Amino acid sequence: MLFGFSTMDQKNETNLVKSNKWFIAGPALENEEEINKTRLEKGIVTVTAKDNPKGEIELNVMITPSEINDGVPTNLPNDSKQVEIIYQSTQIIKLQAREGNEEGTGCVHGGSHPRVTIPASPKHFSTVKIPWSDFRQDELSNGKFLNIHNLCKFNFVNYNPVSGSVLKIKSVILF
Repeated sequence: MLFGFSTMDQKNETNLVKSNKWFIAGPALENEEEINKTRLEKGIVTVTAKDNPKGEIELNVMITPSEINDGVPTNLPNDSKQVEIIYQSTQIIKLQAREGNEEGTGCVHGGSHPRVTIPASPKHFSTVKIPWSDFRQDELSNGKFLNIHNLCKFNFVNYNPVSGSVLKIKSVILF
């Protein structure tokens, strides 16, 4: 194990909605305090775009729990295969799997953001199972693959929010 990494027990199947603090940036009705209060009380993360939104909305969760939107990268085991998400969304969401710095010691802003598209599911909750091999830099077929041994956080991004659009997340589990 490399210095600065934490190891996640794959058998644990930790639900990041229940276990980890969430962070928000952009034109959302809910602030960080409201998102986390609802998450703890009801077991769901909810974000609603403000009227006349300008700019993207980014909802973040660290893989290793942290009280700040930064921390140490997580070194997932070699047999980790995917992330499973139960969600409802009125718009397409881009899921970025943010990697740490090249030294593997920190999750400072910037760096690599391999990503995938999560389809809209406006009428009901849906479950998606996304293999780590689907995460590619800029979603390009020849884009760099995600390094699961240097994984910092997930960014759920709505690049073009429409007023009143909603994202609800019940679970995010790494397998």
